[in-house]
Amino acid sequence: MPIQPLSLISWNVNSVRKRLDQLIRVIDRWDPDIICLQELKADTDMVPADAIAAAGYEHQAIAAQPGYNGVAILSRLPLSDIENFTWAERKDARHIFARIGNTGIGVHCVYVPAGGDVPDREANPKFDFKLRYLDDLADHFSGTYGFRDPMILAGDLNVAPLPTDVWSHTKLKNVITHTEIEVAALERVKRSLNWIDTQREVVDDDDPVFTWWSYRAADWEATNKGRRLDHIWVTPGLKNDITDVEVLTAVRHWSPPSDHAPVRLLLGTNS
Repeated sequence: MPIQPLSLISWNVNSVRKRLDQLIRVIDRWDPDIICLQELKADTDMVPADAIAAAGYEHQAIAAQPGYNGVAILSRLPLSDIENFTWAERKDARHIFARIGNTGIGVHCVYVPAGGDVPDREANPKFDFKLRYLDDLADHFSGTYGFRDPMILAGDLNVAPLPTDVWSHTKLKNVITHTEIEVAALERVKRSLNWIDTQREVVDDDDPVFTWWSYRAADWEATNKGRRLDHIWVTPGLKNDITDVEVLTAVRHWSPPSDHAPVRLLLGTNS
Protein backbone atom coordinates (compact mmCIF):
# COMPACT_ATOMS: atom_id res chain seq x y z
CA MET A 1 0.00 0.00 0.00
CA PRO A 2 1.46 3.44 -0.94
CA ILE A 3 2.55 5.62 1.94
CA GLN A 4 1.46 9.19 2.53
CA PRO A 5 3.68 11.67 0.65
CA LEU A 6 6.91 12.46 2.50
CA SER A 7 9.90 14.63 1.62
CA LEU A 8 13.28 14.47 3.33
CA ILE A 9 16.47 16.48 2.95
CA SER A 10 19.80 15.26 4.27
CA TRP A 11 22.68 17.72 4.58
CA ASN A 12 26.13 17.78 6.12
CA VAL A 13 25.76 21.39 7.15
CA ASN A 14 29.34 21.77 8.48
CA SER A 15 28.26 24.03 11.40
CA VAL A 16 24.57 24.63 11.97
CA ARG A 17 25.22 28.04 13.50
CA LYS A 18 27.33 29.25 10.60
CA ARG A 19 24.78 28.06 8.07
CA LEU A 20 21.51 28.74 9.87
CA ASP A 21 20.50 31.34 7.27
CA GLN A 22 21.18 28.83 4.51
CA LEU A 23 19.15 26.20 6.33
CA ILE A 24 16.22 28.62 6.44
CA ARG A 25 16.69 29.24 2.69
CA VAL A 26 16.58 25.49 2.06
CA ILE A 27 13.36 25.28 4.08
CA ASP A 28 11.79 28.21 2.24
CA ARG A 29 12.67 26.80 -1.18
CA TRP A 30 12.03 23.06 -0.77
CA ASP A 31 9.76 22.82 2.29
CA PRO A 32 10.75 19.29 3.39
CA ASP A 33 8.79 17.32 5.96
CA ILE A 34 12.00 15.98 7.51
CA ILE A 35 15.53 17.38 7.64
CA CYS A 36 18.54 15.29 8.65
CA LEU A 37 21.64 17.31 9.51
CA GLN A 38 25.20 16.15 10.11
CA GLU A 39 28.24 17.95 11.53
CA LEU A 40 26.31 20.37 13.71
CA LYS A 41 29.57 21.40 15.42
CA ALA A 42 27.74 22.76 18.46
CA ASP A 43 26.95 21.70 21.99
CA THR A 44 23.29 21.18 22.86
CA ASP A 45 22.73 24.68 24.24
CA MET A 46 24.35 26.25 21.17
CA VAL A 47 22.16 24.54 18.56
CA PRO A 48 19.68 27.19 17.30
CA ALA A 49 16.69 24.99 18.18
CA ASP A 50 14.28 27.91 18.71
CA ALA A 51 15.00 29.44 15.31
CA ILE A 52 14.56 26.04 13.67
CA ALA A 53 11.27 25.51 15.52
CA ALA A 54 10.08 28.93 14.39
CA ALA A 55 10.75 27.83 10.80
CA GLY A 56 8.26 25.00 11.29
CA TYR A 57 10.33 22.20 12.81
CA GLU A 58 9.31 22.09 16.43
CA HIS A 59 9.86 18.34 16.60
CA GLN A 60 13.58 17.75 17.02
CA ALA A 61 15.86 14.83 17.83
CA ILE A 62 19.39 16.10 18.43
CA ALA A 63 22.65 14.45 19.42
CA ALA A 64 25.11 17.30 19.90
CA GLN A 65 28.82 17.48 20.66
CA PRO A 66 30.92 20.58 21.36
CA GLY A 67 32.92 21.78 18.37
CA TYR A 68 32.49 18.86 15.98
CA ASN A 69 30.27 15.93 14.95
CA GLY A 70 26.59 16.22 15.95
CA VAL A 71 23.47 15.01 14.13
CA ALA A 72 19.82 16.02 14.13
CA ILE A 73 16.42 14.99 12.81
CA LEU A 74 14.14 18.00 12.39
CA SER A 75 10.49 17.34 11.62
CA ARG A 76 7.16 18.98 10.91
CA LEU A 77 5.60 15.75 12.20
CA PRO A 78 5.84 14.42 15.76
CA LEU A 79 8.81 12.20 16.57
CA SER A 80 8.81 9.13 18.79
CA ASP A 81 11.16 6.33 19.90
CA ILE A 82 14.12 8.73 19.80
CA GLU A 83 17.47 7.01 20.39
CA ASN A 84 21.07 8.16 20.27
CA PHE A 85 23.51 5.42 19.28
CA THR A 86 27.28 5.28 19.64
CA TRP A 87 29.56 2.74 17.96
CA ALA A 88 33.14 1.47 17.94
CA GLU A 89 33.59 2.22 21.65
CA ARG A 90 33.38 5.98 21.17
CA LYS A 91 30.73 8.34 22.55
CA ASP A 92 30.70 10.56 19.48
CA ALA A 93 27.38 12.15 18.47
CA ARG A 94 27.06 10.51 15.06
CA HIS A 95 23.80 8.55 14.97
CA ILE A 96 20.29 9.63 15.97
CA PHE A 97 17.07 7.69 15.34
CA ALA A 98 13.38 8.59 15.49
CA ARG A 99 10.06 7.37 14.12
CA ILE A 100 8.00 9.84 12.14
CA GLY A 101 4.45 10.70 13.20
CA ASN A 102 1.90 8.04 12.38
CA THR A 103 3.79 6.90 9.27
CA GLY A 104 5.57 4.08 11.12
CA ILE A 105 8.75 5.05 9.28
CA GLY A 106 11.97 5.10 11.27
CA VAL A 107 14.72 7.53 10.28
CA HIS A 108 18.40 6.99 11.02
CA CYS A 109 20.56 10.12 10.63
CA VAL A 110 24.20 9.04 10.51
CA TYR A 111 27.58 10.73 10.20
CA VAL A 112 30.24 8.08 9.52
CA PRO A 113 33.81 9.00 10.56
CA ALA A 114 35.96 10.44 7.77
CA GLY A 115 38.92 8.14 8.46
CA GLY A 116 41.93 10.43 8.21
CA ASP A 117 44.41 10.40 5.34
CA VAL A 118 46.25 7.05 5.38
CA PRO A 119 44.22 4.02 4.24
CA ASP A 120 45.95 1.61 6.62
CA ARG A 121 44.07 0.58 9.75
CA GLU A 122 47.24 -0.38 11.63
CA ALA A 123 49.10 2.84 10.85
CA ASN A 124 46.05 5.10 11.10
CA PRO A 125 43.72 4.76 14.13
CA LYS A 126 41.16 7.04 12.46
CA PHE A 127 40.83 4.65 9.55
CA ASP A 128 40.49 1.69 11.89
CA PHE A 129 37.76 3.58 13.81
CA LYS A 130 35.88 4.21 10.58
CA LEU A 131 35.90 0.55 9.60
CA ARG A 132 34.90 -0.60 13.09
CA TYR A 133 32.12 1.99 13.08
CA LEU A 134 30.71 0.63 9.82
CA ASP A 135 30.92 -2.94 11.13
CA ASP A 136 29.05 -1.99 14.32
CA LEU A 137 26.43 -0.17 12.27
CA ALA A 138 25.87 -3.25 10.10
CA ASP A 139 25.60 -5.46 13.19
CA HIS A 140 23.09 -3.09 14.75
CA PHE A 141 20.82 -3.04 11.73
CA SER A 142 20.87 -6.78 11.11
CA GLY A 143 20.45 -7.61 14.80
CA THR A 144 17.75 -5.07 15.69
CA TYR A 145 15.38 -4.65 12.75
CA GLY A 146 13.74 -6.72 10.03
CA PHE A 147 13.61 -6.26 6.27
CA ARG A 148 9.94 -5.30 6.53
CA ASP A 149 10.55 -2.48 9.01
CA PRO A 150 10.01 0.74 6.99
CA MET A 151 13.10 2.86 7.51
CA ILE A 152 15.22 5.56 5.96
CA LEU A 153 18.99 5.87 6.44
CA ALA A 154 20.20 9.37 5.62
CA GLY A 155 23.52 11.04 6.13
CA ASP A 156 27.15 11.58 5.31
CA LEU A 157 28.37 8.00 5.05
CA ASN A 158 31.82 9.19 3.94
CA VAL A 159 32.17 6.44 1.34
CA ALA A 160 31.77 6.79 -2.42
CA PRO A 161 31.07 3.17 -3.39
CA LEU A 162 30.81 3.18 -7.20
CA PRO A 163 33.45 4.21 -9.75
CA THR A 164 30.98 6.87 -10.94
CA ASP A 165 30.66 8.20 -7.38
CA VAL A 166 34.09 9.85 -7.72
CA TRP A 167 35.59 12.11 -10.34
CA SER A 168 38.35 9.58 -11.11
CA HIS A 169 38.20 5.97 -10.01
CA THR A 170 41.78 5.40 -11.14
CA LYS A 171 43.22 8.31 -9.17
CA LEU A 172 41.09 7.80 -6.05
CA LYS A 173 40.94 4.01 -5.67
CA ASN A 174 43.64 4.18 -3.00
CA VAL A 175 42.32 7.37 -1.39
CA ILE A 176 40.14 7.25 1.72
CA THR A 177 36.40 7.35 0.91
CA HIS A 178 36.89 5.16 -2.20
CA THR A 179 39.19 2.32 -1.12
CA GLU A 180 38.18 -1.29 -1.66
CA ILE A 181 38.02 -2.04 2.07
CA GLU A 182 35.70 0.91 2.75
CA VAL A 183 33.44 0.02 -0.15
CA ALA A 184 33.23 -3.55 1.17
CA ALA A 185 32.42 -2.28 4.69
CA LEU A 186 29.65 -0.04 3.35
CA GLU A 187 28.30 -2.92 1.27
CA ARG A 188 28.03 -4.97 4.47
CA VAL A 189 25.94 -2.17 5.98
CA LYS A 190 23.79 -2.17 2.87
CA ARG A 191 23.27 -5.94 2.98
CA SER A 192 22.31 -5.80 6.67
CA LEU A 193 18.71 -4.93 5.75
CA ASN A 194 18.88 -5.10 1.94
CA TRP A 195 18.90 -1.31 1.93
CA ILE A 196 17.99 0.41 -1.36
CA ASP A 197 20.29 3.21 -2.53
CA THR A 198 17.61 5.69 -3.60
CA GLN A 199 19.95 7.85 -5.69
CA ARG A 200 20.88 4.88 -7.85
CA GLU A 201 17.24 3.96 -8.27
CA VAL A 202 16.69 7.15 -10.25
CA VAL A 203 20.16 7.63 -11.77
CA ASP A 204 21.91 4.84 -13.67
CA ASP A 205 25.03 3.35 -12.08
CA ASP A 206 27.08 4.46 -15.09
CA ASP A 207 26.21 8.15 -14.63
CA PRO A 208 28.37 10.28 -12.30
CA VAL A 209 26.71 11.71 -9.18
CA PHE A 210 28.55 13.86 -6.64
CA THR A 211 27.48 15.50 -3.37
CA TRP A 212 30.84 16.80 -2.07
CA TRP A 213 33.45 19.10 -3.58
CA SER A 214 36.64 20.14 -1.81
CA TYR A 215 37.06 23.67 -0.52
CA ARG A 216 40.50 23.63 -2.15
CA ALA A 217 39.04 24.00 -5.66
CA ALA A 218 38.45 27.67 -6.38
CA ASP A 219 36.03 26.85 -9.19
CA TRP A 220 34.63 23.59 -7.89
CA GLU A 221 31.80 23.35 -10.41
CA ALA A 222 34.04 23.83 -13.46
CA THR A 223 36.62 21.28 -12.35
CA ASN A 224 33.86 19.03 -10.91
CA LYS A 225 36.25 16.88 -8.89
CA GLY A 226 33.51 15.62 -6.64
CA ARG A 227 32.53 12.52 -4.69
CA ARG A 228 29.17 11.05 -3.66
CA LEU A 229 29.57 10.83 0.10
CA ASP A 230 26.00 11.70 1.12
CA HIS A 231 23.39 8.99 0.78
CA ILE A 232 19.73 8.29 1.42
CA TRP A 233 18.74 4.63 1.61
CA VAL A 234 15.39 2.98 2.29
CA THR A 235 14.42 -0.52 3.32
CA PRO A 236 12.88 -2.71 0.59
CA GLY A 237 9.26 -2.03 1.52
CA LEU A 238 9.68 1.64 0.58
CA LYS A 239 11.38 1.00 -2.77
CA ASN A 240 8.20 1.40 -4.83
CA ASP A 241 7.43 4.69 -3.08
CA ILE A 242 10.61 6.40 -4.33
CA THR A 243 9.45 9.27 -6.52
CA ASP A 244 12.59 11.33 -6.95
CA VAL A 245 16.06 11.92 -5.52
CA GLU A 246 17.98 15.11 -6.24
CA VAL A 247 21.32 16.59 -5.25
CA LEU A 248 20.61 20.25 -4.48
CA THR A 249 23.79 21.48 -6.11
CA ALA A 250 22.68 25.12 -6.06
CA VAL A 251 23.16 25.18 -2.27
CA ARG A 252 26.88 24.48 -2.71
CA HIS A 253 27.12 27.97 -4.25
CA TRP A 254 25.59 29.72 -1.23
CA SER A 255 28.05 31.68 0.89
CA PRO A 256 29.63 30.65 3.16
CA PRO A 257 29.31 27.18 1.63
CA SER A 258 29.36 23.77 3.19
CA ASP A 259 31.55 21.45 1.13
CA HIS A 260 28.52 19.14 0.90
CA ALA A 261 25.32 19.72 -1.07
CA PRO A 262 22.01 18.55 0.40
CA VAL A 263 20.24 15.49 -1.01
CA ARG A 264 16.44 15.51 -1.33
CA LEU A 265 14.22 12.42 -1.35
CA LEU A 266 10.54 12.35 -2.31
CA LEU A 267 8.47 9.36 -1.29
CA GLY A 268 4.92 8.66 -2.43
CA THR A 269 4.42 11.92 -4.27
CA ASN A 270 4.71 13.33 -7.78
CA SER A 271 5.24 16.91 -6.61
